[in-house]
Amino acid sequence: MDALSLNPRFLQELILKTRAVMAQTSELSNEDSDTVDEVASARYLGDDRNLSVDEVISEIEDLEPDQQAELVALMWIGRGDMEPEEWDEAVQLAMQRRSGSTAEYLLTHPHLAEHWDEGVDKIFDGSDLVETGEY
Repeated sequence: MDALSLNPRFLQELILKTRAVMAQTSELSNEDSDTVDEVASARYLGDDRNLSVDEVISEIEDLEPDQQAELVALMWIGRGDMEPEEWDEAVQLAMQRRSGSTAEYLLTHPHLAEHWDEGVDKIFDGSDLVETGEY
């Protein structure tokens, strides 16, 4: 298995930003809820709640095509569609199936940030990327 080419700090930030955006835009979100997404949103955004979906889309679209494919493969592994041992195959499949905006495809999945976090955890056998910024 080839290692993730994504910088761990970049992926950590992307997960936190995605959680924040999803919490901001979620119709299910309410002030009494203590969900992981809302806690991450508050921690990442603080009092400046102006992060937009466009910013997350831009960050994803600015990546190289193979790195975008890694984000898709990471989501698939995190949600259980593929196994960590299938990493190379998952990345190749993501590249082959690419059509349109990768960012928009990814953001159609409401639990995207959790799938990425879980994918990293599965691949690196217990990594706590969101807390440490390291694989």
